[in-house]
Amino acid sequence: MITPSRSRFGRPFVALLLAALLALATGGVATTSAHAAATDKTLKVSLVGDIDTFNPFLAVLLSSTGLNRYQYEALTGYGKNSEPVPGLASKWTTNDDGKEWTYTIPGDRKWSDGEQVTADDVVYTYKSIIDTPALQEANGGLVTNVADVTASDPQTVVITLKSAQASNPGQEIPIVPKHIWSKEDATNFKADANVVGSGPFTITTYKTGQTVEMKANPHFWRGKPKIDGVTFVSYKNSDAAVQGLKSGDIDLVDGLTPAQYEALEKSDNITVHAGIGRRYQALAINPGAVDKDGKKLGDGNPALKDPELRKAIFMAIDKETIVKRVLDGLGTIGQTEMPATYKDYFGFADGHEAVPFDLAAANKVLDDAGYTKGANGIREDKQGKPLEFRLMGRNTESPHTQMADFVESWLKEIGIGVKTQMVTPDKVNEDSTLGKYDLYFTGWSLGPDPDFQLSINTCDSRPNADGSGNTSENNWCSPEFDQLFKAQHAELDKAKRADLVKQAFTTIYEAYVSDPIYYIKPLEAYRSDKVDGFITQPEKSGVILNQNGYWGLYGAELVSAESSDDGGTPSWVIPAVVVVVLLGAVGIVAARRRGGAAEDRE
Repeated sequence: MITPSRSRFGRPFVALLLAALLALATGGVATTSAHAAATDKTLKVSLVGDIDTFNPFLAVLLSSTGLNRYQYEALTGYGKNSEPVPGLASKWTTNDDGKEWTYTIPGDRKWSDGEQVTADDVVYTYKSIIDTPALQEANGGLVTNVADVTASDPQTVVITLKSAQASNPGQEIPIVPKHIWSKEDATNFKADANVVGSGPFTITTYKTGQTVEMKANPHFWRGKPKIDGVTFVSYKNSDAAVQGLKSGDIDLVDGLTPAQYEALEKSDNITVHAGIGRRYQALAINPGAVDKDGKKLGDGNPALKDPELRKAIFMAIDKETIVKRVLDGLGTIGQTEMPATYKDYFGFADGHEAVPFDLAAANKVLDDAGYTKGANGIREDKQGKPLEFRLMGRNTESPHTQMADFVESWLKEIGIGVKTQMVTPDKVNEDSTLGKYDLYFTGWSLGPDPDFQLSINTCDSRPNADGSGNTSENNWCSPEFDQLFKAQHAELDKAKRADLVKQAFTTIYEAYVSDPIYYIKPLEAYRSDKVDGFITQPEKSGVILNQNGYWGLYGAELVSAESSDDGGTPSWVIPAVVVVVLLGAVGIVAARRRGGAAEDRE
């Protein structure tokens, strides 16, 4: 028998060597991939909703204004618990009569291109709004009491008011860099690429309907963020966004439905989060929209000018059922437009309360008002036309579709027909601004100070005939409300002001133009194997996204491959395996030298 020639190391060593090389090869690939993932320090966040514009003078939609909060700071900001904190200004003072506010901009406030933030930037921003009606769409209501804005020196701004006011005039208005914007036509400037801002992140590129890419600002005065950037990935709806989260295409998603939230609770490497919200969801009714000159705006059904008809609609909405059936209890029943998050201003004025859900009483209101039912059960207006209204909602929000089904059923019970249409958020914004609606689902996210929300309900907030200029929340005008707005605006006593604010919000409610159905409890989820460090606002039981600021993503940091629990191989394991294998090989050689004959057996 001829025995094949063998090396003195034998098959076991060859096997071990091949195993070591295989481990090194595959491990090298894994390590390289892990290293690539670790060096890609970009957070990916879902974006469900339209972008109207990133121009901060004009942006109104939540998606746009939310992203702008990461780019542009105001003179003063809101802290982790929504308390007033420094923004571009490190300190501010008022004179004895409360009409002069002085802000100091320190030397460490810089734009993302390295240029110093100066008082001239603030003057440019405020005067652009004050002097240009076309730039008043987003924040025009916040400057109606501003008499002048001047720079007493390069780092000091003085805002002079027409009369003393309770709210800080340096809050909420995003400041833009004069050295950039003064070279552009501000009314048409898109500001959606290579943006120069002062916040923790700035937009580099925007691909409509696809992505918004933001990079970390190395000059941000609080320090550069721990991540290199944020990419907002557009999805048509929350179902698609949830699939993106599960597959790892994105790291963070908000706007979940209760069913999605509960399903994700059972998913590996995904953490769900429910926080205290600052947003209400309402049914808005067109009371007969007019423009700033008092001329008819849009095509709202004229029957809705009757407050008794609008009241009956309020009485036909069962908010408790919507919270239970649509939100699965993850929300609270609405009262006024001020969410319960802000306790000082929450609730109705003394002696007032919400109209109860009562279909029988609603029918009686309509009977008494002279709206008789036809043979098909639908009532007729005073001109003999059927009471049939259009109901508009957002096609990106599944609760709108669910609520519409309930509303249609309830209004049919009181003799009102409803035709529902779900459209894009941008279309809802456009049509509601122009008064092209009868009923629609609306919602606003409020800041800690109610001044802005109240300001967009004044008679002065009515837009131009083409929808430009100021923004009117409810296309409604009331001299009584305007007096309350001015009174709360000027009241410096906190308790007295809170009472006036409640009266003002109660007046809106009792005009039956906006019926807050519920306060949203934001439902969010994130890949806990990829990201951590979120700062919620408020710090206890708060939210990650849709804050009064930038805290949520500013604090985020990506989880390294070594510390993640995703089933991957930590980078230190591969070298260790190779060393062990090679040591084993050495041991085999040594053993062979002592008694290698045993290894010759087949």
